[in-house]
Amino acid sequence: MPPLVEPGPDLSPGALSRYARHLVLPGVGPDGQRRLAAARVLVVGAGGLGSPVLLYLAAAGVGTLGVVDDDVVDASNLQRQVVHGAADVGRPKTASARETVAGVNPDVRVVEHRVRLRAANALDLLRGYDLVVDGSDNFATRYLVSDAAELLGLPVVWGGLHRFTGQVSVFWARPPAGEGVTYRDVFPEPPPPALAPDCATGGVLGALCGTLGSVMASEAIKLITGLGRSLLGRLAVHDALDASWRHLAVRRDPARTLATSLPDDHAYAVLCGLQPPAVATVTVRELARLREQAEATGGAAPFVLDVREPWEVQVATLSDVALVPAGAFLGDAAADAVPLVADAADGRPVHVLCKSGARSSRVAQVLREAGLPAVDVAGGLDAWAREVDPSLPRY
Repeated sequence: MPPLVEPGPDLSPGALSRYARHLVLPGVGPDGQRRLAAARVLVVGAGGLGSPVLLYLAAAGVGTLGVVDDDVVDASNLQRQVVHGAADVGRPKTASARETVAGVNPDVRVVEHRVRLRAANALDLLRGYDLVVDGSDNFATRYLVSDAAELLGLPVVWGGLHRFTGQVSVFWARPPAGEGVTYRDVFPEPPPPALAPDCATGGVLGALCGTLGSVMASEAIKLITGLGRSLLGRLAVHDALDASWRHLAVRRDPARTLATSLPDDHAYAVLCGLQPPAVATVTVRELARLREQAEATGGAAPFVLDVREPWEVQVATLSDVALVPAGAFLGDAAADAVPLVADAADGRPVHVLCKSGARSSRVAQVLREAGLPAVDVAGGLDAWAREVDPSLPRY
């Protein structure tokens, strides 16, 4: 394909020295480096995949990097999100990423978009960039990015990973006919939520983020400069345990409807199974009051089910809780886990607790569907540390 970006101004003597190893590469040279300097790339997610993408695109001399992320740095992110450091815990990820990028290459302009990508703002956020690199970690955002990019005619470099495997591809439905491949051609429907655990439940090899993110950065550079053969029309699948790569051919699904507008956020949530029936909740203050009352009167203590992983419990926990990790309630495994919880609760309501409330809400719904009186402890252990016991370690 031809280069995506026209060359910018001539390189300064300092730039000639800095990018010398690029300038001698066939197909890059001074013109390619000027294209990189003129490029505007939007990176969705400053997490496991976004981190190496940002670092390598900054080092490569991409002129403008936009970063979309509304999250803050958590200690558990540091195992794989290498654009952040220990001193950044608690800070907005966009701010942390901007400062790190400035340390790598002060000539790169970083635009912080400290917001959650939604249907209402997606087109405005993507508009004005030359391409999008999607390192998001949820299916709703991936479909939204794909749809918005299709409407704007932008290419998308996409990556996804789970545990020890990852996938990378390039999507680009070019107007006016929408020719090309989009995320929806590869994944017409997302997997059921029960089969798509989050990182806290399923885990991810930190170094795998670097492997996949480096490939994503390479694909972005190739599109900008017109170098080599991109992954458009191919899905690269990597198995870190086997140290193997395989490539699958991807073609446009003739049944796919071209994007003409963006559905609202509710439609994306429903598509991805993120709108289960409402689950009853209890605040951490209410749970603390119930525990205090039981201790004062000698009555039965409320039954608390901690669905975090064993290592998380070693970091911080409450007394007198039952531990069954959330993964035990996924798919067919729930048939064994639910009776165990029912026996332990012995008729008492099950107060489901996790770190922040995401896993506990899903598990509470599984238990309620099985006929158990389950409630979600809103905000999880993080809220308990903020509102009930500040001495409890946070992670």
